Amino acid sequence: MRKNHVGWILFLLAGLVALAACGGGNGTTSVGQSTPAAQAGTVSVVLSDASTEDWSLIGVKVLSIVLNPQGGGTPVTIYTAPSPVPYVNLVQLDQLGEIIGNAQVAPGTYTSATLTISANPGDVLLTTSADPETGFDGGISQSIPASEIQIQGATGSTGSKTVAVPVKLVSSLVVAANQTNALDLEFDLSHPAFIVEHNNAAGIFWAVNFIGPVRYHPIYDATRLVLRHLYAQVSSVSSDNSTITVTRQFPTEPPVTPETAVASSQTLPILADSANGTIYYDVDARTSATITNFSTIASTLPTKYVRIAARYQANGTLVAVRLWASSSFNSVWISPEGHVLHVNSTTDVVTVQNELGSGVPVTVNSNTEFFFRTPWNALADATPIATGTQFLTNNNLVRGFKIHISVTDPTAASLTAQTVDIEIAKYDGTISNATLTSFEYTRYFATATDDYLNKTLDYISNSTKNGTDPNNGTAISGFKWWNFTFPTLVEYGSQAIPNFEAATSGSANLGGSIGSVPAYGVSYSTWNDPADASSWSALWAVLEPTPLPLGTAGTWASGSNGGTFGLTVPKGSNPVTITASTVSGSAPVVYQVDRTKGVVTVTLQDITTSAGLTTFTTALATLPPVKVYGIPQSNGTIMSYVIFYYTGDTLPTD
Repeated sequence: MRKNHVGWILFLLAGLVALAACGGGNGTTSVGQSTPAAQAGTVSVVLSDASTEDWSLIGVKVLSIVLNPQGGGTPVTIYTAPSPVPYVNLVQLDQLGEIIGNAQVAPGTYTSATLTISANPGDVLLTTSADPETGFDGGISQSIPASEIQIQGATGSTGSKTVAVPVKLVSSLVVAANQTNALDLEFDLSHPAFIVEHNNAAGIFWAVNFIGPVRYHPIYDATRLVLRHLYAQVSSVSSDNSTITVTRQFPTEPPVTPETAVASSQTLPILADSANGTIYYDVDARTSATITNFSTIASTLPTKYVRIAARYQANGTLVAVRLWASSSFNSVWISPEGHVLHVNSTTDVVTVQNELGSGVPVTVNSNTEFFFRTPWNALADATPIATGTQFLTNNNLVRGFKIHISVTDPTAASLTAQTVDIEIAKYDGTISNATLTSFEYTRYFATATDDYLNKTLDYISNSTKNGTDPNNGTAISGFKWWNFTFPTLVEYGSQAIPNFEAATSGSANLGGSIGSVPAYGVSYSTWNDPADASSWSALWAVLEPTPLPLGTAGTWASGSNGGTFGLTVPKGSNPVTITASTVSGSAPVVYQVDRTKGVVTVTLQDITTSAGLTTFTTALATLPPVKVYGIPQSNGTIMSYVIFYYTGDTLPTD
């Protein structure tokens, strides 16, 4: 059993982007197509994510995405994968977007979407981390055999199996003629049911469950999207040298040596930043320069492979913030990308986890530049926040940050960082000492030197812009927070911080060697906010359900709008009361996990219905193993957010 995220949680993440925006001054869309006809609108498709400590590769094949019109009618395809279908590594898309396609859509109202995911054996790839959390059962840097991965809901004949994932759009997507719309379909990798481990003496199975953890989240401002570096091959340079047209390339998954590209047919126009300058790196010549157009390199770019850190402008065009070019795809790909595994400020070495589950050590020297991605602020996005090793000495880079490093010489045996793009600055762990000005995180890792204890984060300034209310698009300023399973119920405004302080003060005492269960959360931070110059400040926090050890549930006791049951866990001397609402929109997500004759089946039980509640409470009466994820309350109870109960001829042992 793990202290924090136990082995039952497989990932907290996933994200792609297919952002197709309306044309800029050149009369073309951002994907190189002519301006949409009056009868069509453009839809931007976004799949977003979170992060994980236990996995380095979670590869999936998204075959297609369709929109379903209100009241029925023919579904509209907005994404079709190229052939061969590339794997997308969800681990690398921690709250990032990756451009994968575009679509012209007839005006109308769309109320749901359907993703089709390839579901044959081997179509989901899992590789464990080089340093997973204590108690994780997947081993170290281990590729999980396809025979141990069971994809839930797969249909179709052998070799053509797929999973159709329905996603209800909480607020309808209204497509208007000659306008751009954004559609964010979020794989919630922090959802305990995304992949469920079933472990006992008979062996381990990993049940991949796409139904449920995928949800809709509206996007109101594409300029605030942090895009993952995109790989491509240059096709041409415009006659006025303002734009390059590139064809998207996807790295082979799992990576090979040397790395090769999977080409697509998707083309994208990329502008140079004429106002702030694009930093251009010639990887082969090992030189760099700041350019405001492509005139000085126009003759050298066609057919070269490039890696681009890009941002969206308000008019929908893509602008290169930084651009790396080489005659070899492998050379632009050798740029360690992933979550920070370790930071050694004594030796000035940062270890980044790659997609093979290995740690890649990279040395930081006095010339290394650190950037923090802020695409909505063009000048800040292109300006380093620090240079040199002092950034490490000051503990400003910690385990869990998502970064992309460019090295001075990709052919060298020992890599040295030229630049470090900090894409996501994430802190997580137990929350304590919340006040009206700050709060603290404590996080323990498998490697003790990675721990941070009582790390203080100030809230951002009340004047700092901080996105929009997902329900109505109202602009938010200042700190915001929400509970894990209710992202649309975001708290902001004058009462957000006092309510956050109250919500994190709860604790439930299981006694024994387990003791108290505190509040747990995750925050993403921003640099040099007015609230805290030259440091990190919390933009937001999500209160995540704390995973309790596998235990035994007591009898269900009905109450108003829900009920309770006791939970007794090994190594705990105190049963704890679990509360479960039966009100739609507030109820926990309940899953039956059945392992019979070597087959694991995960079934959602809707306890807001009489049938679902009866099935659940009847099962509890048989005293099955139960696993609960919930948030401790001030009265010592735990409000449940996800509940698993286990049935079948083979039950889990931890």
